[in-house]
Amino acid sequence: MENEKDQTSEGLNQIFEIINAKGDEGELKQIVDKNESEQHINKNE
Repeated sequence: MENEKDQTSEGLNQIFEIINAKGDEGELKQIVDKNESEQHINKNE
């Protein structure tokens, strides 16, 4: 249950980051790269 809450929180944080990026391609790329690296780390745990 706690893991599910953490995932929801991370997802909401990512949505807010994307909204705040306001079309800045560099910032959007950083957000995507960060998410991909976090998913890769979580798969290896």
